[in-house]
Amino acid sequence: MSDTSVHVVFHPYYSSLSSPSRPALYVSVGLSIFGLLATIFLVPALGSTFIKANLKGRDLLKTYSTPIPESVGLICASVYILLLILFIPFAFSPISLSGSQAQYTVREGIVINAFPHYQLSVYLSSLLSLLIATMLGFLDDIFDIRWRHKIPIPIIASIPLLMVYYADNGNTHIVVPIPFRSLFGSLLNLGPLYYLYMSLLSTFSTNSINILAGINGSEASQAIVIALSVILNDLMYLPWPTGFRIPLHLLGSRAEVEVGGVWSAGMAYGSTELVERHLFSLYFMLPLVGVCLGFLFHNWYPSRVFPGDTLCYVTGMAFAVVGIQAHFSKTLLLFFLPQIFNFVLSCPQLFGLVPCPRHRVPRFDPDTHLLHPSKSQFLKRPSRLSTLVLRVIGGLGFAELTALPDGTILEVTNLTLFNVLLLRLGPMYEKRLTQTLIAVQVMGSVVAFLVRYGLAYLVFDGDRR
Repeated sequence: MSDTSVHVVFHPYYSSLSSPSRPALYVSVGLSIFGLLATIFLVPALGSTFIKANLKGRDLLKTYSTPIPESVGLICASVYILLLILFIPFAFSPISLSGSQAQYTVREGIVINAFPHYQLSVYLSSLLSLLIATMLGFLDDIFDIRWRHKIPIPIIASIPLLMVYYADNGNTHIVVPIPFRSLFGSLLNLGPLYYLYMSLLSTFSTNSINILAGINGSEASQAIVIALSVILNDLMYLPWPTGFRIPLHLLGSRAEVEVGGVWSAGMAYGSTELVERHLFSLYFMLPLVGVCLGFLFHNWYPSRVFPGDTLCYVTGMAFAVVGIQAHFSKTLLLFFLPQIFNFVLSCPQLFGLVPCPRHRVPRFDPDTHLLHPSKSQFLKRPSRLSTLVLRVIGGLGFAELTALPDGTILEVTNLTLFNVLLLRLGPMYEKRLTQTLIAVQVMGSVVAFLVRYGLAYLVFDGDRR
């Protein structure tokens, strides 16, 4: 760094007049571009290796039966984790000498006079969780684990995160919504339940993308939109030199949201802790976008490679890592609105109330190349509970039922978001269905931002950062 550069030391709720430098963030952007190019090159170069290892499959929504490399998400996960490892010296390295004591940058422009052991332990535990998720995802691809058995698997990958969080006496308090404060007070200590919540978050974020899969480009596009939403949310908390206001009072909010400007240090308002958290998130999300874009280049319709469960596991765990370590898990869940809807809709099949076939992808018509809602048949008379649940879902227009005159249900469309879109919008081509899914994901993120920054005052008062 040149002599004319300005070193800024952030203190809680105080910021300097000068804009802090962001060299590590620029390095992260550069590594993300490298990850994009590396993935674009490595996926086709190593595709034949997967076929030779019998990691191949046939596209069920195509007329041809050409073998396609499967579990190629392993390449993306490997590149992603390698980039995060190579980034360590830039995030945790001495930036200058002050006498005989080295100064270290923990996050952008935040300078301390001791090596940040705790921050490094958090970073390394996150890497370890991603490595375990990659291994478990690849094992899932090899052994083809049943849905009801694979759901709790991501809890294993979250153990390093939880252990480091516990070792540092991590906060287990939550802010109680206004309507419940008369019962629980303003803060509630969940204790062990908070660790259960974090493990369930990693399970949901990993499996929710995996459940909403099966058409070309669906897994990678979901991950990209969610990651870009998280990045946009993170950028709002950085101390940019130029500030502006979001007129949320037009939506009924009591005040406008100020973003940017060194005086206010973004929405962090000079808080070192908030800036650190969201820069940590950026360092994990930027490379993820790079490798997912590179993979989507080959996975877009017509797909030349399949991601397998490995890509779903590592992307889901990456989201869990930033949600837990950067402490914005509620905001993260808002970006998963389509996945939450799909998961809730899928529960009757996932938990045995409705027959669940191995593949719940839409039905392909080889004559027209259009996709139609696929159906699941009952081999025996459904229980009263199953009938009640399906009647409610069918009444809401989320499923189509085929029944006998006496009301006995014979078959039902598979309970997925894809089939809901095909029921409501009519048959469509696979590429158009993927584009529709992306549009739904983007609309979900827009709703998430409106709820997070426009309507949160209805249930939380004061500073809602």
